[in-house]
Amino acid sequence: MKTSINFKAVKFDSEIHNFRKKSFDYIRKDLTRKNEYWMEQKIADRLLKIENYCKEKSGRKLQKNAMPIREAVVVIKENTTMQDLHNLSKRLEEELKIRIFQIAIHKDEGHYDKDTKEWKPNYHAHLVADWQDLETGKTLKHQSFHYSKMQDLAAECLEMERGISGSLARLEAVEFKIKKIEEEITVLEEIKRELHSEIDSKKEGEFIVKETDFLGFQKIKTDKTIENYKKAIKSNNLQLLKSKTELESKEKQIVELKTKIESLKKEVFFFKSKNSALLTSEAVFAVEKKKYLDSVENTLKKAILQESIKIPNLQNLNDAERKNKMIEILEKTSKENHIPFSAFEEVFKDSEKKAKIFALLRFGENKNNQFEETKIERKNKLGR
Repeated sequence: MKTSINFKAVKFDSEIHNFRKKSFDYIRKDLTRKNEYWMEQKIADRLLKIENYCKEKSGRKLQKNAMPIREAVVVIKENTTMQDLHNLSKRLEEELKIRIFQIAIHKDEGHYDKDTKEWKPNYHAHLVADWQDLETGKTLKHQSFHYSKMQDLAAECLEMERGISGSLARLEAVEFKIKKIEEEITVLEEIKRELHSEIDSKKEGEFIVKETDFLGFQKIKTDKTIENYKKAIKSNNLQLLKSKTELESKEKQIVELKTKIESLKKEVFFFKSKNSALLTSEAVFAVEKKKYLDSVENTLKKAILQESIKIPNLQNLNDAERKNKMIEILEKTSKENHIPFSAFEEVFKDSEKKAKIFALLRFGENKNNQFEETKIERKNKLGR
């Protein structure tokens, strides 16, 4: 059985749903007793704490568009325990700084199979998380490989198979949407056919109004009969127009979704090809590795130059102080840019690069001289 974990912004009614504070028509109440709940803090209280800490740490209010509290739905097994989810929470905090403060295990949701009428349970858990970086007070910044790591941790801690990659999952979701929309269109087209034949299929007697004269003979009351026909035609036309508008909307959605699917398929093919090349071609691996290490080196150089501006009497630092400062910069750069220390070690294996990087810290790239040289170069260019 496969698992997956996907975090999104928490909903305003999350606690109502997760902790079953009201009844829902899509749950089996006889199974609700099997649910399990754990709460360290209410969402409103946690949000207030996050906002205060952000102001205290950074001196600024939390941004309006920030998502400091997020929620994940995790696919679980029938025998998954609360302890299993606490273990997953611990690993998420240790490796990705994500702090879970609410957990709800749901075993009362699912559906009945259309054909067999058998109950198909949807075992899952809701994890509500504090997404604040305690070092900066801002929200955590993750890259794509961190989200992949989340899937690994979920599979490992819950002892389940890892779900498919994000691109493929999105692809399946889009294909599912298209299937549902195509089903809707089939229904709409059927409605349209029914509407087209509605008047024809109705018996004439439903529209014709007759009255009996003083001799006992029935004759058609023309004005009311015509009025009935007009109402029927008007109603039919309005329904047809509505169906046509809905149909066009659905057809447009299908075109957009099919275009999106093609794009996703290309994305999946690209990543598969790239991964295959990395695994089978030393030359490709070497090129990709060099690109990555070059970007690490450039990031580190920028960080050193920014820090060097803040250091008074940079030239007077002794070797030990300079080394400690370099370690401090490396740690900060690693955390802010999610760069593993092993990448810095690879860069420093090149003695020439290492010397140049340390020279930046020693002389701050001789900022005053560099500024003067830049002015001279500009004058020369203007003179030409």
